[in-house]
Amino acid sequence: MPDSIQHAQSRLEFIPQRFNPFVLRLAQWLLPILLRFRLRPWLPSGISRIQVKNAETLAELYQQFQAGKVRFLMAFRHPEVDDPLCMLYLLSRAVPRVARQQGIFLQYPIHSHFIYERGMLLWAGDWLGWFFSNLGGTPIRRGKRLDKLGIQNARNLFANGKMPITVAPEGATNGHSGIISPLEPGVAQFGFWCVEDLHKANRSQEVLIVPITIQYSYVTPPWAKLNWLLSRLEADCGLPVQTTEISNVANPEEIYYQRILRLAEHLLTEMEGFYQRFYHQDLPAINHDGDIDAEAIANPNQMLIARLRRLQEIALQVAEQYFGLQSQGNFIDRCRRLEEAGWSYIYRDDVEDINTLPALQQGLADWVAAEAELRMRHMRLVETFVAVTGTYIKEEPCAERFAETALLIFDMIARIKNNTKLPGRPRLGWRQALITVGEPISVTERWAKYQGDRHSARVGVSELTKELYQSLEQLIKA
Repeated sequence: MPDSIQHAQSRLEFIPQRFNPFVLRLAQWLLPILLRFRLRPWLPSGISRIQVKNAETLAELYQQFQAGKVRFLMAFRHPEVDDPLCMLYLLSRAVPRVARQQGIFLQYPIHSHFIYERGMLLWAGDWLGWFFSNLGGTPIRRGKRLDKLGIQNARNLFANGKMPITVAPEGATNGHSGIISPLEPGVAQFGFWCVEDLHKANRSQEVLIVPITIQYSYVTPPWAKLNWLLSRLEADCGLPVQTTEISNVANPEEIYYQRILRLAEHLLTEMEGFYQRFYHQDLPAINHDGDIDAEAIANPNQMLIARLRRLQEIALQVAEQYFGLQSQGNFIDRCRRLEEAGWSYIYRDDVEDINTLPALQQGLADWVAAEAELRMRHMRLVETFVAVTGTYIKEEPCAERFAETALLIFDMIARIKNNTKLPGRPRLGWRQALITVGEPISVTERWAKYQGDRHSARVGVSELTKELYQSLEQLIKA
C-alpha cells in the first residue's frame, strides 16, 4: 500500500526506555515464532537455524559486568532487518546455554539496552516504540547534528545501566552479509565518553567494545525462487522474461549473472533518462575526472558501477538542492543529512501542536511536508545501493549473493512502483544465521591518547573506529 506523507506533523517526541522484564519474557517466548514467520505467517521461510561462535566470550563478560568489573558495548553487524531477532537469540539462548555448560553463574536477565534509530517508528508504527521502550531500547535521531537528549540517555545507560548496551555501528542495513558499510564514529565516541564518566565518578571498571557479526545463508540454494524473482523484475522493467530450467543447467551461476547485469543496465538507462528529462540533470562523462582508466571502462562490471555512482551523485544533488544542503561527505553521510532535513520539514520542531495552526499555515505546512517526502525518495534510492560493488558476485558467485543483489533491485522497483518506503520482500527459502563474537577491544587502554586535546580526541575516535571495522571485517572473512 502507498505510504506517502500528505500532512505536516508535530515534533518527534523522545521515547524514554522503561525496561519491563515481563515484556522481555514475552519477546523471548515469541522468538522461535518470529524467527520462522516474522510478520508473515503465510510465508514459513524465515530462519530455521542459528549457529553461534565464541558465545563463551560474552558469558564471561556478563559475569564480569554483573560483578562490577567491566562495562561493555556490543557492536553488531547490521546487514538485514532480522538482525535484532538474532541478537535476541544470542543473549536469551546461546549465552545462557554456554554459561551453564561452563559453570558460569549469571543473574537474570541476560539482556542489553540498545540504541535504535528514531525513524524506524515512522514506518512501523507507535506500537514498536512502546515495545522497544519496554525492551530497554533508547532512540537516537541519526541524522540530527546534535540529538542532545538521545545522546545523553544512551551515554547514561552505557555508564550506569544495569545491563550492557548494544549498537549497530553501520547505522543502517546494507543488504550484504559479506560487505561492511563505513562505520559511524558514534560507537567509538560512546566508548570514550563512558571511560570519562567512570573516571569522574571514581569508578575503575574497564570499558570494552565487543565486535559481533551476523551472516546469513540459505539451507538449500533457492535457484528456482531466484528464477521466479528475476522473471518478476524483468516483467516490471518491461524486459523480455527469461526463464532458467535448473534441471537442465549444470552451472546456473553464469546465466543468473547475465540476467542481473541486463536488469542493472536497463535500470541505469531508465533512471539516467528520468533525471535528464524531468530534473534537467546533465550526465558528466564517466572518465571526466580521470578516476577511471580506459581498461576499467572496458570492463562491463566497472562501467556499470561507475554509472551507478554517477547516478547516485545526481540523485543526491537533486534532493540536496531542494533542501539547500552542501554536497559534503560520503554517500551515507549525505543520506543522513537529507533524512534529517526532510524530517524537519515534516515533523515540525518549531510548532508545539500542528493542529492549532490557522488553515492557511496548515495548508502550506502540508504542502512542504508532501514535497519534502517526495525529495527524500531520491535519497532512499541511493541508500539502497550504497554498498553495491562490481565484484561482489564475481568474487563468490553463490546463491546468497545473487539473492542479495536481486532483492536490492526488488527494493528499488517496489519503492518506485508501489510508492512505499518499506517494501515487503519476497521470501526465497529457509535461511540459517551464523553469529560470531569477536575479541573485546579495550577503550580504557586507549584513553590516555584520547584525552589530550580536541585533535587527540578526533584521532582517538578515528583510530578506534578503524580498529572496530577491521575486527568486524576479519570476523566475516574467517
